[in-house]
Amino acid sequence: MDGALPTKDQLLAFIAQRGADVDKREIARAFGIGADQKGALRALLRELSEEGSVSRRRRKMHVAGALPGVVLADISSRDADGELIAVPVEWDEIEHGEAPRILVQVPRRAKGPAPGLSDRVLLRIADDMEDGRPVGRVLKVIEKARRQTLGIFRAAPQGGGRIIPIDKKNLGRELQVPPGAEQDAADGDLVSVDILRQRVFGLPTARVKERLGSLSSEKAVSLVAIHAHGIPHVFPQPVLAEAERARPATLAGREDWRDLPLVTIDPPDAKDHDDAVFAMPDADPANPGGFVVIVAIADVAAYILPGSALDREALLRGNSVYFPDRVVPMLPERISNDLCSLRPLEDRPALALRMVIGADGRKRDHSFHRILMRSAAKLAYAQAQAAIDGSPDEIAAPLVADVLRPLYAAYACVKKARDARQPLDLDLPERKIVLKPDGTVDRVIVPARLDAHRLIEEFMILANVAAAETLEAKRTPLIYRVHDGPTLEKIANLRTFLLTIDIKLPKGDSVRPSTFNRILAEVSGTDVSALVNQVVLRSQSQAEYAADNYGHFGLNLRRYAHFTSPIRRYSDLVVHRGLIRAHNFGRDGLPDDATPETLGEVAASISVTERRAMAAERETVDRLIAHHLADQIGATFAARVTGATKAGLFVALDETGADGFVPASTLGADYYRFDETRQALVGDRTGEMHRIGDRVEVRLVEAAPVAGALRFELLSEGTYLGAGRRGRSARPGGADKAGPAPRPGFRGAPRATKGKAPKGRSSKGPAKGGRGRS
Repeated sequence: MDGALPTKDQLLAFIAQRGADVDKREIARAFGIGADQKGALRALLRELSEEGSVSRRRRKMHVAGALPGVVLADISSRDADGELIAVPVEWDEIEHGEAPRILVQVPRRAKGPAPGLSDRVLLRIADDMEDGRPVGRVLKVIEKARRQTLGIFRAAPQGGGRIIPIDKKNLGRELQVPPGAEQDAADGDLVSVDILRQRVFGLPTARVKERLGSLSSEKAVSLVAIHAHGIPHVFPQPVLAEAERARPATLAGREDWRDLPLVTIDPPDAKDHDDAVFAMPDADPANPGGFVVIVAIADVAAYILPGSALDREALLRGNSVYFPDRVVPMLPERISNDLCSLRPLEDRPALALRMVIGADGRKRDHSFHRILMRSAAKLAYAQAQAAIDGSPDEIAAPLVADVLRPLYAAYACVKKARDARQPLDLDLPERKIVLKPDGTVDRVIVPARLDAHRLIEEFMILANVAAAETLEAKRTPLIYRVHDGPTLEKIANLRTFLLTIDIKLPKGDSVRPSTFNRILAEVSGTDVSALVNQVVLRSQSQAEYAADNYGHFGLNLRRYAHFTSPIRRYSDLVVHRGLIRAHNFGRDGLPDDATPETLGEVAASISVTERRAMAAERETVDRLIAHHLADQIGATFAARVTGATKAGLFVALDETGADGFVPASTLGADYYRFDETRQALVGDRTGEMHRIGDRVEVRLVEAAPVAGALRFELLSEGTYLGAGRRGRSARPGGADKAGPAPRPGFRGAPRATKGKAPKGRSSKGPAKGGRGRS
């Protein structure tokens, strides 16, 4: 290359030739572009992105309509030579045409099950093509094909019965089980079935293949999501045997920190405790007003050796899955609830981080230590908060002066740096389901956000940053927790939407969390606050794991790695092993053959298992609440619109947070069109508008507990175009609100897609204890 700035066509040709994700540094190196031309190159790439010629993912690009470097795909067929062919799971055929057919290449020494038809796999796309087709090397089989259907068996008096599907998209599509094909299934059992025969008229015929559990027993609702998503929930015998052989760690090779009064602060129902904290004023005269903060994390790496049965199972699971009625742990209880749980007054191994914090709240120095510790006490959030507020119980009272007050003082110091950093500060309260002993819903609460929560969150964030900084400095490969900024397309859509409510989003190529925070502060306390919080949330990218660092946009951090929860996240275990290797703490650190490439594959895999867990947890909550409301058909509820599509409105009830659907056909005697700019349904004749954030009253029309689906009728009037930003006007022409009768079934409700409001409502900042996923 001669160093001349390339044309758009040359840039597109180069990116396409690479066949995978390319970043600006690679492009600059390939064309010999110097520092003085990088601004012009950046402008060219921005133009290509705005034109839709290239797609951006993180800080890398590929030609729009081409495959990224790593892709999730479903194996759909075989070619004439018997080779497996896959198609990408996420592909916009409207924008990019027919999905590419990827030739699947299986490594000779592949670990785990061999891929087959209908399996979901993670593929690394090769740089070259074969017979004109892209080639994808199998990194991991994500999900083996489930050729059977799941449903609830309903027995018939004369034998046989019917299968009620568990998926919202299949509601109304029951299957018939003839007498003799029900096996040993009883009424109310969750079963898998093989479809025997499809009919032109009448119900398809099916045979029960396996009884998976009874939903009539207590605490069984999560069984549906566990089996529907293929979540491993039974530990193989070799894994359990290996866990039982594990023995408590000793002081050998560790620093003795057992006299330090570290404490755990967790939710009251936490079963395992993987982090403990301590703080004290810094005695160094060079750091007046500063603190020393200790974060000790359970040393899971001491028990889970790389390549062991426990390690393979932990990687397969990726993370623990938290349901209201149970936990599916990443590690057996012998490890998670016993040897690694930081129980009070018991010796436990840990990786400890000692941080020196300045009076301005910024971290001045830190060091890692492999220790043996003894927790002084186990506290709940509310218990710690009550103690610092002047109402300690008998457990917390002895800790107030020397443990809790220094912790809160150190947090007040750290909060200064957090406020200056300005992470994204969305106001989306998190609801929690409280169950009765029989596993049904008792009530839904919104737990108070206490300084005790924020204290732990901030110390954990500091620890995660320190882990990433240390491993980078010691040139040890790691898995980052990354969160990309909003795409240019999402920013443009958000800017257009905000103009509809008289709010301007500053123009520019990039935005910062503080940009959104200013907008959120502007609408705080107004009737559009919930609307703007929801729309800003939707404009954000999804956090994930990666071996390449591109920062954490939401937390406004340049480097970040999960370190603080190795009991429940495989990513944290990898980071622990990296720290052990970097500090020569022992032989159980990161293996020498661990490279950014191999860790990239691990990161892609556990990102998938995390999304799987989130979907399963969300669906279980839907089913529990739908069951709770099933006997309240006809009741009216206060709600808020959380999503709008051309098919209808999604609403969330104020009291329970239950999500439901209002078909557009039931809105009234008008034809409603979806206005993407306003994120609303607007009546053609009346101009009546229903949009995200509107407070509404709804009537429950139908509930399907097995699928977790609720259908509502809207009773409230909408806002009218031309009535002003917050105003409402009388209905023009006295239009009949009742409209057509609701259609039976849920056929008006689409599956959860881009138009549906995110259900994972997270409170401010990354929560601790199995819920926060920042």
